[in-house]
Amino acid sequence: MFVSRSMTREVITVDPDKTVFDAQDLMAQNKIRHLPVVDANQKLIGIVTDRDIRSALPYNFIKDACSPEQREEICALTVKDIMTRDPISISPTYTIQDALLMIQNSRVGALPVVDDEGKLSGILSVRDLLRAFINVLGIGEPGTLLCILVKEKVGQLKKIVDAITEENISFGSVLVARYWEEDKRAVFTYLLTLNVAHVKKKLERLGFTLLDPMEWYLDQLPKHEPTPESAV
Repeated sequence: MFVSRSMTREVITVDPDKTVFDAQDLMAQNKIRHLPVVDANQKLIGIVTDRDIRSALPYNFIKDACSPEQREEICALTVKDIMTRDPISISPTYTIQDALLMIQNSRVGALPVVDDEGKLSGILSVRDLLRAFINVLGIGEPGTLLCILVKEKVGQLKKIVDAITEENISFGSVLVARYWEEDKRAVFTYLLTLNVAHVKKKLERLGFTLLDPMEWYLDQLPKHEPTPESAV
């Protein structure tokens, strides 16, 4: 799935010469936390977040404890004074997987989406990504998540899929994850049914190990820190 299919197209933007309070009001009115800053040609030049605004307004200003001179100086602050210039952005032709990695690596809450000319096309937030992955994984429908431990060899996934489809059960999604043991993988199947007892027994008869999908990873973590004597 591409970013262009998942992004928010109707983006609330702000002019760089607007005051910090103008930006704060825009965020409050539209219940958003990120404001792309654009010039007269709709080219992205910066971004302002709710954190930027909180940082720009000192505690003593909020408590009405600063001097008139300080208040005048704060009131004169504009968006361009506090915005992040040349923010990390993404192309609408990127995939949502690309976007997820970019957000994770850059530790931002949203990515402005710009075209080849640098003009703002939309914005992709963490919430947009969650919605996109819910659609991709099919978990918006009632169903059951199974976690199946398999050996890492050709044909294992087909064996699982065949066993389940023989029971006339539809798949919401199938994901394969790495496991602690190098020669194994964890296969997560989201099945569009709540009646999976017979399927689980069938998979176990075929030699697969079923794990609790909510605990499989935590169970692999060390139970305690190694002592200096046991550390290598």
